[in-house]
Amino acid sequence: MSRNGSFEVLAGLLILTALLVLAFAAAHVVPADPSAIDFEALMAPPSVAHPFGTDHLGRDVFSRTVFALRIDLWMGVAGVAAPLVIGTALGLVAGYFGGWADAILSRIVDVTVAFPFFVLVIAIVGIMGPGLTNYFIALALVGWVSYARLVRAQTAVLRDKDYVQAARVLGYSTPVILFRHVMPATLPVVLVYATTDIVMIVLAGASLGFLGLGVQPPTPEWGAMIAEGQPYVVNAWWICLFPGLAAIVMGFGFVLLSDGLSRMIRQ
Repeated sequence: MSRNGSFEVLAGLLILTALLVLAFAAAHVVPADPSAIDFEALMAPPSVAHPFGTDHLGRDVFSRTVFALRIDLWMGVAGVAAPLVIGTALGLVAGYFGGWADAILSRIVDVTVAFPFFVLVIAIVGIMGPGLTNYFIALALVGWVSYARLVRAQTAVLRDKDYVQAARVLGYSTPVILFRHVMPATLPVVLVYATTDIVMIVLAGASLGFLGLGVQPPTPEWGAMIAEGQPYVVNAWWICLFPGLAAIVMGFGFVLLSDGLSRMIRQ
């Protein structure tokens, strides 16, 4: 571990870059179609032909794990986008203006955080129906709260800084002050939090897949793959093991990146 976080950032970027390259090159590196069923190779153990073995339908686990990487990476990055944008915008407004805007946001935040994040997401997806699109909608409705609280607290301090006061005196409009002078100062901390949030979003999405509320079969997704392999975990452990390890590796990459960026900001 380095004190300035450079080692963690480099290690995290290397892991995530390798996963990204693997995701884009999936069609060229997998030995079989991830959806191809082979009844002559049901639950075959890892071998040269099937490095990660096959599942209960004879599908190649390695191929499905690699193709699922695309889905889970997209789930994490796209899933954090809407909450980040919505939360940052609301946090800027509440923190800068205070008063009734801050009071309304605080009440909404208090009500939302009274319920566990994952419970709210499950409830929303359960009402709207399973699928990745509805998961993103649930994240947008619930996930913005953390970003709003973070940005609101920073903006409340930044609005009294000399350079912000000077911008007011010089006649800059409120949008210009917010987006040119205030928001850039909040972005480093927001982006650090976002890299950590991606891990939670991917794991939550995998959990929804495990419950049958996430990505729907036959599309490969790590959580759904683990759920499909659970009944066979004693005799065909590889069906659950390799998707789980893939999720851990990706999560580790984002955690390293987040930790390193956090150390750099504190320098």
